[in-house]
Amino acid sequence: MKKVFILLFSVSLLAACSRNAITGRKQLGLFSEASLQQMAVTEYRSFLSQNQVVSENTSKDAEMVRRVGGRIAAAITQYYRGKGLAAELDGYKWEFNLVNDKAVNAWCMPGGKVVVYTGLLPYTQNEAGLAIVLGHEITHAVAHHGNERMSQGAIAQGLEIVGNIATSGNSKYNSLFNNIFAPAAQVGVLLPNGRNQELEADRLGLNFAAMAGYNPREAIPFWQRMAAAGGNAKPPEFLSTHPADDRRIANLEKNMPEALTYYKPINK
Repeated sequence: MKKVFILLFSVSLLAACSRNAITGRKQLGLFSEASLQQMAVTEYRSFLSQNQVVSENTSKDAEMVRRVGGRIAAAITQYYRGKGLAAELDGYKWEFNLVNDKAVNAWCMPGGKVVVYTGLLPYTQNEAGLAIVLGHEITHAVAHHGNERMSQGAIAQGLEIVGNIATSGNSKYNSLFNNIFAPAAQVGVLLPNGRNQELEADRLGLNFAAMAGYNPREAIPFWQRMAAAGGNAKPPEFLSTHPADDRRIANLEKNMPEALTYYKPINK
């Protein structure tokens, strides 16, 4: 029975791995995009109902969020169509909202449901800075990073079950497995994958912002401002889901020539 369970578990892992159409790397995805989009709509509506949404009719900032977001969404859609990958964006119904919250944050759910917090705007400072953030967050969604993280978490739980089955005949080994596995998986697998996703979102987000007509060079001073705001309160990189500030900025500088090939300033 143990061998059958382990075999079925291994086969399911292989079946769930596929090559991401836009990043080119193999990616684990145990959940359907349609189901994630459906959950996103529910969660998004719930979030908006419980938070103060800033109206674009009364706020230039809210109008800016929707304008910049709309341009990036259009650029991404055109890019995917040009690559013959339009189907990858099936189900996307873009929404961009600004909420009144001091948190320095923004996010994008599967299906293009985006929120920017007012606390972020002092750091973006201008439309190009905002475009850098939106390009980054939207990349997380279109590159299926959420699905990947959820799948990794599900696999971690599955491996724990496998480990318990395999060591069930020895209580000493079983206890050892449970005490070591969780922290080892978190530091050794889940967090590094999170950092890799961040760097991937930085690179592609830079390109998407440039395609929408925003200067990708704005990414460097933006992340420098973010680094200065964080001070020394951040954990060591190996214990964080985000790369260290100096590593992130170095990678952005490395990727800048690629992004600049897409950059055509907006004609205002």
